[in-house]
Amino acid sequence: MSLDPDGMTPMYVQLADLIAARISSGEYRRRIPSEETFRQEFGLARQTIRKAIALLRDRDLVVTSRRGTWIKGQE
Repeated sequence: MSLDPDGMTPMYVQLADLIAARISSGEYRRRIPSEETFRQEFGLARQTIRKAIALLRDRDLVVTSRRGTWIKGQE
């Protein structure tokens, strides 16, 4: 799965969907990578990444603490 900057779906939603897919596949087991890691991998603005993580929290997939963003039930 990749991000499509020309697609109709906002980038933060695409990123949230990609992260959710990686969680479902087991690629991310306890926590998701840092904002900086996503910024380097996809070249996205921090605000876009933060909106994606907020969407994942709204979907009840992750929780965020000062130590990072953890997969729900694995924190």
